[in-house]
Amino acid sequence: MSILVIGSIALDTVKTPFGKASNILGGSAVYFSTSAINFTSVNLVAVAGEDFPKKHIRFLKSKGIDLKGLTIEKGKTFHWEGEYDWDFSNPKTLTTDLNVFAKFAPKIPQNYKDSKYVFLANIDPEIQSKVLDQVKKPKLVACDTMNYWIEHKPKILLKLLKRINIFIINEAESKELTSETNLLKAGKKILKLGPQIVVIKKGEHGVLLFTKNHIFSTPAYLLESVFDPTGAGDTFAGGFMGYLASSKKIDQKTLRKAVVYGSIMATFAVEDFSLRRLGTISKSDIKKRLSEFKKLTSF
Repeated sequence: MSILVIGSIALDTVKTPFGKASNILGGSAVYFSTSAINFTSVNLVAVAGEDFPKKHIRFLKSKGIDLKGLTIEKGKTFHWEGEYDWDFSNPKTLTTDLNVFAKFAPKIPQNYKDSKYVFLANIDPEIQSKVLDQVKKPKLVACDTMNYWIEHKPKILLKLLKRINIFIINEAESKELTSETNLLKAGKKILKLGPQIVVIKKGEHGVLLFTKNHIFSTPAYLLESVFDPTGAGDTFAGGFMGYLASSKKIDQKTLRKAVVYGSIMATFAVEDFSLRRLGTISKSDIKKRLSEFKKLTSF
């Protein structure tokens, strides 16, 4: 079952304690799609500038990602430059050039409008709402956000939450949205805002999953080498949604497995800059890491 993803395509410049990479492929839609395509087909809607390298388009096509929804506009591609110190959870943004992304107004291709699975990556909640207006009766809609939208467009975001099924958010954002310092209280409070499923990402400390009658907690997979955490959250969402779409059912067992698959996919993203590692993995790599994760968490 195909997933429709709407998000950003970017050329990132990232510096970590292990090195620096300039103008590398990035963006929420890119990380999500490269992750989700390991489980199901993906239709991508995004915008890039004339400077977007053709090799990146070839890469996305080589993975099997449908790019009918990708538009190339006059101008430059969205560019983000960030720097991480030894605390990888808190990047310092040096530059944000929205460029063509500043006027992004997604038009969903006709053959995407019947999509049953939709992921609204981290963009303006007003744009996310307009995208939903264009999709016919989706079965499952998941949404991501960030502190900027919580602070600057809270009313629009809260309206959107009543229209979606799954809300994916990180630890700090969940506390800010709910004014709660306790994650259990925050997760339960977000459920009351509309979504039936809430996923709180805790970075290197794992993930919490909330539904009406269940709470699931999983640790993070332990890695010795972390080079660049950029895109890890979107990669998690890709694995999570990709597994759900491939399962064609939503129950507790499937949701819990989806969280684990999402966590595993994120580990591949952080092992190198950009998509250098994530873009080269095979199903056997995923299967092997799943087996190792089971051993790690079994008691």
